[in-house]
Amino acid sequence: MSLLYAFYGDDFTGSTDALEQLAEGGVPAVLFLRTPDAALRARFRDVRAIGIAGDSRSRSPEWMNAHLPAAYAALGDAAIVHYKTCSTFDSSPQTGSIGRAIDLGIASFGGPAAIVVGAPHLRRYVAFGNLFAAAGESVFRIDRHPTMSRHPVTPMHEADLIRHLANQTSANITLISLEDIHAGRAGAVFDRAQTGAALFDGITMGDLAVAGAVLHSRAVRFAAGSSGVTRALVITWQAEGQIEKRTVDVRASEVDRLLVVSGSCSPATARQIERGVGEGYLPAKADVGALLRGETAEEARLVDTAISALGAGGRSVIHSAEGPLGDAAPAAGDKLGAALGRVTAQIVRQTGIKRLLFAGGDTSSHGVAQLGIDALTWAAPIETGAPLVRANAEDPAFDGLELVLKGGQMGGDDFFETVRRGG
Repeated sequence: MSLLYAFYGDDFTGSTDALEQLAEGGVPAVLFLRTPDAALRARFRDVRAIGIAGDSRSRSPEWMNAHLPAAYAALGDAAIVHYKTCSTFDSSPQTGSIGRAIDLGIASFGGPAAIVVGAPHLRRYVAFGNLFAAAGESVFRIDRHPTMSRHPVTPMHEADLIRHLANQTSANITLISLEDIHAGRAGAVFDRAQTGAALFDGITMGDLAVAGAVLHSRAVRFAAGSSGVTRALVITWQAEGQIEKRTVDVRASEVDRLLVVSGSCSPATARQIERGVGEGYLPAKADVGALLRGETAEEARLVDTAISALGAGGRSVIHSAEGPLGDAAPAAGDKLGAALGRVTAQIVRQTGIKRLLFAGGDTSSHGVAQLGIDALTWAAPIETGAPLVRANAEDPAFDGLELVLKGGQMGGDDFFETVRRGG
């Protein structure tokens, strides 16, 4: 069966967001946790979309040069390939360069490329090239967002996305503004981008529908951006009759035990940890310095603490921070995530827990990679942008494990219990 769509996620949490959009749109899909070989692809031969959950959000441009072309090539039999970014678009010339990923995508698939960042379903909006994102009840320009303006690795100090990308790519980027979209000029403006890229404004689902129609009518081969790309395409596929519209009526079951592993320094996650502890989650604060030094005694302490908590009906939260870090804090999401992943693997193996919540995009990517999972499939909705997914693995300790991978800023204060109850 031909593939409608394929994506490379720059972190694991964002990858499950795209998987959710596909599932809710009626598109059978699978998310691979490594570049799939023919044998792994054959296990999911009936899907219409595939993804690779990557960790390029925390990688250098040199790393991207060495790894992204092969990943793009592995996805190249799809009608369109999407470099899936976080909806907050945080990146820098040194780390997680979206501009470099776009350059490599254009080199692989030709141009013009499309950039869609607005994701109204996540309360992310792009107006006249500027990105806005919600935090709690309020919406902030991204350079004034209480979390993303202070991200420990890639703080967003520029809301104008074309100016932001100008530090990462020399490609010419054309803006398709709200005025262009509403005046019916989106296609004509897109055509002017030629070999560069075009950034679509978007604040409503109607705006996404216009973007999807342009991508479809121009047979665009490469796009970059949030799950707004995915939603735009789903809307178009449904309108064109390529997939059937359907209502998702699935609910996850409740579990008695839940392990939460957090490498997030978001204020939202800090509130969730405080609420969770008040609701009976036994906390285990990680000694980050010891983990970064590779001290196995600290890993063993976290494992023992969590196993003790995860008795009958037990709940545990392992966390590395309780809110934003100071400006002098080191950026070490890869090493911290790998250490937390090793801890998690031991806990899952020894307790047999059935559900796990990872918080924090960078650390989740490196943490889940330690579990030996081959692929993830969508299981049920929990909260928009953070669905319940199910592991496919050869190791029976991890096969069938249910996970929620959430960005640090996602979810209400009671999110831990929402995940445990199944929504």
